[in-house]
Amino acid sequence: MTPPQRHSALRAARDTLRLNAASQREVRARNESAWLLPNDGTRFDQRLIQDMRRYQESDEVDLVVVGCGAGGSVLAQRMARHGWTVVVLEAGPFWNPDTDWVSDEAGSHQLYWTEPRVISGADPVPMGSNNSGRGVGGSMVHYAGYTPRFHPSDFRTRTEDGVGADWPIDYRDLRPSYERLEQELPVAGQYWPWGDPHAYPYAPHPVGGNGEIFLRGAAALGVEARVGPVAIANGRFGNRPHCVYRGFCLQGCKVNAKASPLVTHVPDALAHGVEIRADAMATRVETDQQGRLATGVRYVRGGREFVQRARNVAVAGYSIETPRLLLNSANSRFPDGLCNDHDLVGRYLMVQGAPQTAGRFTEEIRAYKAPPPEVSSEQFYETDPAKPYRRGFSIQTVSPLPITWAEHVAAQGHWGRDLRRYLDDYVHWATLGALCELLPQPGNRVTLAAEKDRHGLPVADFSYTQCDNDRQLIKSATAVMEEILGAAGASEVMTIDRYAHLVGGCRMGANAAEGVVDRQLRSFAVRNLLITDGSVLPTQGAANPALTIMALVDRAAALLAEGARAGLRAPEAQEATA
Repeated sequence: MTPPQRHSALRAARDTLRLNAASQREVRARNESAWLLPNDGTRFDQRLIQDMRRYQESDEVDLVVVGCGAGGSVLAQRMARHGWTVVVLEAGPFWNPDTDWVSDEAGSHQLYWTEPRVISGADPVPMGSNNSGRGVGGSMVHYAGYTPRFHPSDFRTRTEDGVGADWPIDYRDLRPSYERLEQELPVAGQYWPWGDPHAYPYAPHPVGGNGEIFLRGAAALGVEARVGPVAIANGRFGNRPHCVYRGFCLQGCKVNAKASPLVTHVPDALAHGVEIRADAMATRVETDQQGRLATGVRYVRGGREFVQRARNVAVAGYSIETPRLLLNSANSRFPDGLCNDHDLVGRYLMVQGAPQTAGRFTEEIRAYKAPPPEVSSEQFYETDPAKPYRRGFSIQTVSPLPITWAEHVAAQGHWGRDLRRYLDDYVHWATLGALCELLPQPGNRVTLAAEKDRHGLPVADFSYTQCDNDRQLIKSATAVMEEILGAAGASEVMTIDRYAHLVGGCRMGANAAEGVVDRQLRSFAVRNLLITDGSVLPTQGAANPALTIMALVDRAAALLAEGARAGLRAPEAQEATA
């Protein structure tokens, strides 16, 4: 009989080969983005923008989408494929990777959302490069590319662990969407043994120095670790090239190997008639006089105000700007903000605790010479009954570039000559990062501040305070990372506290008293208004959220298209067939 370990390895190899053989053929039939990119050394076919279909504000399109990030781009591409007329309003620019992106940390600051925001609470969350994005592609333009799935347990934390909230959908509802998106990005990694075990379409990338340190320390402690999963092409995919391991994933991938909506869904959306209006700041969702139906979106572009009429509206501005837009859309029917009958808009906003621990080694590590999250472990993801806290954390390699490394060191109090000594030593340090599942709490929320932005709109006030469970979880994750680096031979370790990944703020619920949107991402209060971004997540898991956001929207788009087959693209038709 084949030993269990051998059988598992054979099955992993077989499943990876099966997915790899089918992925490009299946993807091209439903999303040609990778084949619509240039094959001449440039990174985006500007003719797709020049020849883009353009609508008039007086046209009533089938759908207007606010935001062109993970959720907005997938929805636009999917609905265009179903024959819908779609306009996307994006507050930032339409990026040209050849001219706008540079291999420079400081020069990439333009990728982040830097409009004013107020932060408050006992544990305020800094806004910036690791939780905000602007421009076509959103924050996925500068994310690290790490794309794990959520676990089945993430969807029922209240039932299983007595904390958080149960989702109105099950993991099984998202599994087909996870599989589709893993093919389209595509995702590379070893067979994944945690949560719902599964293979990936592409084999894992080679391991660099940072990953070798993690694997060495994990093996010494008996911690299980895997290479991947990352949405970075391992091999040619359409006209996208293989990763060249240049280390600037967080600055916008100039070679198009790393997935972002700009290269994975926007080209196909444009080819199927979507208009993307860049530099268009949405200021208000318009409704009919009764507040029963959304009728379009008011926005500012080039110093002028416009209204795009639409039969359906989707807001995908993410966890700060989506609640802010709804709160700024108050009217006589919704005096406290659109869809805010139960005071849920802006509440239960979450971040992940993301401490980073660096270790110093005699040999040169050169951590930047690989995808930043190249090796990871979800061994500590689930609730451990022996621990005093609920839920858990994941660990992955991270690869801070020199400026970020300087901030890491300075946060320890090193300055002047001492700081320069650490910077000179940069190539000898390996760094691990944790993602800790901090719990949703109603007091962690977005409200409107007295301060106004350049458009005269109240800015968001994001108040955040950790609970005792959060603090214990972060402390435990930090201890594990220090143990792993110590076991790998580190002579010195240093840890900084930080946050990552905003989600929540317009959570999904079983009914209007529990959530802003239903299981199809349609708002309970205004049935032709959808919210299609990470703000709908009831819990956040210990996983990066990008893949789950895209999977949720993939599922919602299919349900929206199915509902429209009755004829009119209006709430009544969708209600009758959903």
